[in-house]
Amino acid sequence: MNETKHKAGFVNILGSPNVGKSTLMNALVGENLSIITSKVQTTRHRIMGMLNGDDYQIVFSDTPGIIDKPGYKLHAAMMSYVESALEDADIFLYVTEVNGDTLHESILSKMQKSNSSIIVLLNKIDLSNQEILEKRVEFWNQQLPNAEILPISALHNFNVDTLRERLIELLPESPAFYPKDELTDKSMRFFVSEIIREKILLNYKKEIPYSTEVVVEEYKELENRIDIRATIYVIRETQKMIIIGKNGQAIKRVGIDSRKDIEAFVDKHIYLDITVKVSKDWRENEKQLKKFGYTL
Repeated sequence: MNETKHKAGFVNILGSPNVGKSTLMNALVGENLSIITSKVQTTRHRIMGMLNGDDYQIVFSDTPGIIDKPGYKLHAAMMSYVESALEDADIFLYVTEVNGDTLHESILSKMQKSNSSIIVLLNKIDLSNQEILEKRVEFWNQQLPNAEILPISALHNFNVDTLRERLIELLPESPAFYPKDELTDKSMRFFVSEIIREKILLNYKKEIPYSTEVVVEEYKELENRIDIRATIYVIRETQKMIIIGKNGQAIKRVGIDSRKDIEAFVDKHIYLDITVKVSKDWRENEKQLKKFGYTL
């Protein structure tokens, strides 16, 4: 009797900002581990999500959108996660919009030089047509001759199951890298801060979301609830006033929306206290970036 051998590997998701990388990982893992909004540069960290079966484990990495010319030290830190993802993948998923986006030649060159499998995902297929699709397939065959190409719609779950099955086929034989009951490498504090940051992205316009960082200062589990104390950092006093809003209505809305999603995520009643502080030019301050969990 042949015993089924276990497979495991790292599948790293790369691509431009706002092409659907986070939507894809959430669909593949089956949990909302990454922020999804229509705004660009919503993912700032490398977030791992595990998909486990009896005889396999896929360790996905959602990475920040590729910025060819970082404008801040924050962007440089974000790109360090992309660089690390280029070094440890068994399989690359390069996500691009079927209607076209920026061509990141340096990243593509590094992918080609690796020994890892590459799958180019032509995402948002629902927004295109057959003629455009055929041209994009031809284009990517020229750019990455050794890559497989698959049209998908991460948002509408088109071909996501097909992709998942193909990934399992490509996985190398290996024991699991993480316990099978683990879903991610990130802490609960991290996901709480990401939920709050998502509400800021959804509720404020212009530069406000990109000037903010959220830090969970306290996460205390009690018998009947979890007490959470979080700080929203902004770079100017005027931004602090906008975040708080008239009579505190804007920050109250963020708190209500965040608490609802956090309670659904932890499956427990929570008490959430949010304050707003100014940290001038934190995006260029190495000490602050390290405090906020960025690796430079």
